[in-house]
Amino acid sequence: MKQLRCCWGTTPEDLLISRRFLKKRVPILSWAPKYTVGLLLQDLLAGFTVGLTEIPQGIAYALVAGLPAQYGLYSGFMACFVYFIFGSCKDLNIGPTAIMSLMVQPYVTAMGAAGAILLCFLSGCIIFVLGLLHLGFIVEFFSYPVTAGFTTAAALNIASSQIKSLFGITGKSNAFLEAWISVFEHIGEIRKWDTLLGFITILFLVVAKVLGKYGTLMFRPDWSRRRNILGVFIFMFSLARNAIAVIVGTVMAYIFYQNGYEPFKMTGNVEAGLPEFKLPPFSTTFNGTEFTFMDMMKQYAMGRTLDATQELITLGLCNIMDSFVQAMPVTGSFTRSAVNNASGVRTTAGGIVTGAMVLLALGFLTSTFQYIPKATLAAVIIVAMYYLCEFGAFLLLWRTKKTDLIPLTVTVLCCLLISLEYGILIGIATNVLFVLYSSARPKLDIERPSGDVYIVRLKTGLHFAAAEYVREMILKRCIVEKSTVSFSVLKEELEIRGQKILFVNFKKSVMDSCTGVNETLHHYFREHYSNIVDVPLGDRSEQYDTLFSLVVKTEETPSKCKQMVQRKLPVLRWLPSYKLSMIWQDALAGFTVSLTLVPQGIAYAIVAGLPPPNTDYTVGLWVASSIFY
Repeated sequence: MKQLRCCWGTTPEDLLISRRFLKKRVPILSWAPKYTVGLLLQDLLAGFTVGLTEIPQGIAYALVAGLPAQYGLYSGFMACFVYFIFGSCKDLNIGPTAIMSLMVQPYVTAMGAAGAILLCFLSGCIIFVLGLLHLGFIVEFFSYPVTAGFTTAAALNIASSQIKSLFGITGKSNAFLEAWISVFEHIGEIRKWDTLLGFITILFLVVAKVLGKYGTLMFRPDWSRRRNILGVFIFMFSLARNAIAVIVGTVMAYIFYQNGYEPFKMTGNVEAGLPEFKLPPFSTTFNGTEFTFMDMMKQYAMGRTLDATQELITLGLCNIMDSFVQAMPVTGSFTRSAVNNASGVRTTAGGIVTGAMVLLALGFLTSTFQYIPKATLAAVIIVAMYYLCEFGAFLLLWRTKKTDLIPLTVTVLCCLLISLEYGILIGIATNVLFVLYSSARPKLDIERPSGDVYIVRLKTGLHFAAAEYVREMILKRCIVEKSTVSFSVLKEELEIRGQKILFVNFKKSVMDSCTGVNETLHHYFREHYSNIVDVPLGDRSEQYDTLFSLVVKTEETPSKCKQMVQRKLPVLRWLPSYKLSMIWQDALAGFTVSLTLVPQGIAYAIVAGLPPPNTDYTVGLWVASSIFY
């Protein structure tokens, strides 16, 4: 009790901090005391609208994962209840998604439904721990080109996997290329009625979405009463388009079935009733093969600020609790979150209505789900994936930053041709390479305000990876070969050339690092350009003092042609100033090195499997060429 009292504190300040922390981690405590009947009505409408979208999508995404349709509904209610309490974003809907279903599919193929349920539990535990460790910042490494490429590739992959169902062709296809190859191989098996129903459904969904632009839930004073009512009807009709398509398709299939016709391939039997609340399976038997827990783990081895840490904790809890009701992994849904926002949701209480609708569907409507045509569900998925593709990202990046097209294209191609998991990792790695390159190649602004002074301004921060590049640019453009990288060495190399370097407006931490290497460097740091006598800046002194810079003072600048020749033939730099005393020093140094080089050369030739004379040839050529280069 004493430790607990120390943790939470007893002073008013400690209690206030504890109360804030509790509200941050259990957001319902923030808005529940201020909840009103008006907010309830808006949440009821939004939850009902999202439910009309989630039920058909849940059934469709279960089929994408290779699971019976009821598992999509199992995934649609528990997460809503958990997010109602712990969620921090009123618009976000947690439930089955197309991308998650596609990523789960390989494990369902290998281990059946038990593999998806255990994956839901394990992913929830991992995400929950990431949230407890405050690792929400990890999402910042997923740049726009990578996320856009991943989303686009996943949408194309999912849409391609539904082409066979759209045409009524039997069989499954997981990968992008495999799906299209299979379609062309079985093109003679296309069923005309499934194809007709599928394309009519696609046309209806697209038209209904476009019509939504002409409707609104908000009362507009410039419209008549009749026009406002029509606007609300059009808006709700557009939002419920998925449910309408599925209902109409199901009714048609049922009527034909009752009259002895089966023109469409149907979903088949769906298990009725609510799922049993129990622990997820830690072992299973599928297709005659028994999988222990370790076997299953081996299969897996293959406008306002948002609190990413809180969302990780909540998403982890949603998956953990979902696994107890036999659900597949869930995450935030783009499309349903957009529907939620468009419906005017005010709090996470809208999820309660959505979850209740899913439970009602499980309890009373499962007997009708068996008549849903597969072509209708395929059309729903394909249209949803079309609007999920971010084709505009290519044009946007072409206009703004063309180099970002590389990680975008790499992510798309790798996700399509390899796998989603490896594709996004390769995309992140490619993006990190660009970040590292920009850190290693900072932009330099080199000006020459007078004949013997250069001002070098770094437009970005200076990292250790950029030290060699900055040094080389100063030596090259401020008119010396590579050596150990530091400001101390740069100072000495410039002094050899009769130049002096000054460090202006540097941070104290950088100054301490430099003086730690060489104490004499503190004489070369200046706080402002006004402290430098020979730098004529005029009215621009304030502009320069805003960035840290390097000032290089020089006596003479060779012509560009002479610089290029000296760079290619360094012997021309030092030969005119060569002295007799230098000959004796070089001769002594050369003789000393040869005492080491000759025996080492013989030994290394033997290591390489060559006769010792080959080493003598190599040494001779090296000595001759080193004079010039």
